[in-house]
Amino acid sequence: MLPTRLTLWTVSVCIASSVAACVSLPRGVERAPPSPRGTRLELGLAGNAKVLCSAVFVSGRDAGEAWEHSAQAAWMPADAGLRWRVDAEERAVHVSAPEGTERVARYFGDQGCVIAATPGSIAFTPERLTHRFPPPGTPWPVGDDLGPEAIAPDVDRAHLAAAVDAAFADPAALTAAFIVVHRGKIIAERYGAGASRDMPLESWSMGKSLTATLLGLLVKQGVYDVQAPAPVPGWAADERRAIRIIDLLHMSSGLRFISSHDPDYTPALGYADHDYIYTGGIDAFEYSIRKPAQFPPNTEGRYRNSDPLTIGYLVRKAVEARGEDYLSFPQRALFDRLGMHHMVLETDPFGNFLLTGHDYGTARDWARLGLLYQQDGVWQGERLLPEGWTTLVSTPAPAWKKPEYGGLFWLNRTGDWPVPESAYLMIGASGQKVFVVPSHELVVVRMGHTRGGPVHAASLKAALKELMAAVPPKPAP
Repeated sequence: MLPTRLTLWTVSVCIASSVAACVSLPRGVERAPPSPRGTRLELGLAGNAKVLCSAVFVSGRDAGEAWEHSAQAAWMPADAGLRWRVDAEERAVHVSAPEGTERVARYFGDQGCVIAATPGSIAFTPERLTHRFPPPGTPWPVGDDLGPEAIAPDVDRAHLAAAVDAAFADPAALTAAFIVVHRGKIIAERYGAGASRDMPLESWSMGKSLTATLLGLLVKQGVYDVQAPAPVPGWAADERRAIRIIDLLHMSSGLRFISSHDPDYTPALGYADHDYIYTGGIDAFEYSIRKPAQFPPNTEGRYRNSDPLTIGYLVRKAVEARGEDYLSFPQRALFDRLGMHHMVLETDPFGNFLLTGHDYGTARDWARLGLLYQQDGVWQGERLLPEGWTTLVSTPAPAWKKPEYGGLFWLNRTGDWPVPESAYLMIGASGQKVFVVPSHELVVVRMGHTRGGPVHAASLKAALKELMAAVPPKPAP
């Protein structure tokens, strides 16, 4: 059974290696079972319930549209005969199978939706965040006033218009948003049916790049050194003591964390750890840091959620160690400064941010984060990220067999996209992408719904090809 069952009585637990060392837990919530528990049906229902819950209560989408285009395509097959129900009063979504098995996800305000059978089956106190909204009329990028037309004279307008049209040319791709930022200004912007400028959209693994950014803020403040061993309790006693923070950033820690992305993965290995942290209703940080070593660090690059989740653990550990509030940290330290006012970072039942995929933001929010990187970590004259940070995350990770991954950013060194090979990307499942193209002073955001993911690439490549014809390279110094 999933750890979201309805029985509620508390047991006291104290785990020294947890970010929340001692709490009284509802029995339906588990810190970190040693391996995935629950049937594929139970876990899939939980995942679908969470996605629909977020689409309705975070994004504000119509429930029927969101089920068809996002939720039923997320974890379970579309023909599984599932039933769903949105309870507006409880702010919950119930998804059930024909034979009666049901799972529930609930909306907890600024922490979004969590897989939880009842409000009492979470082990943290939800927090209402305070946003420092800029005054009306504040110019982009901190505000939303774009001012006079921003298209530079050396941009080819015909190719720019063709790029936008190409991004939306295939209705099956379900493109929800497309933004082009050139020299710090939005020069093109369009939204698909039902989407809008202020709608937080499913962003999935683009949150991994956000994790890198939060780590970068702490490195800039002198809290962490990426070359130092990761200070995870319990690792010092075994071979994991050799894992450095940079190895986590490169997704080459070597932790044994089964992923369907592994080249040797087969269903016979069971439900993937990589997916379980989304659907299991567990303490995802604890689950990750308890995993044993499989490879020596910095010898095997594999796309596994354990590594960014461990960085997330380190972020929480550092923030709380200096007496600061963890749930508001991204808002205070980053979002308010950049004007990213619609971000919703969802958590597991223990209040740990699941920035490996449960994150929502508007296209403009993600464009702002891309612009921070395009400007080498400097924002309005102030350096927010360490000197050399953008180079670090956009340099190929040594342990990866192909130069396709950097520091929680994907790279274009293999030429998969029709933009310069120096470009690097935030990528989320089903076609969520932010391209940072320093050579052309360019940021491109494309977002869409899950069902369109398998066919989105062709239209996006056509749009990027037109865009490269429209925008000149950065002048030589």
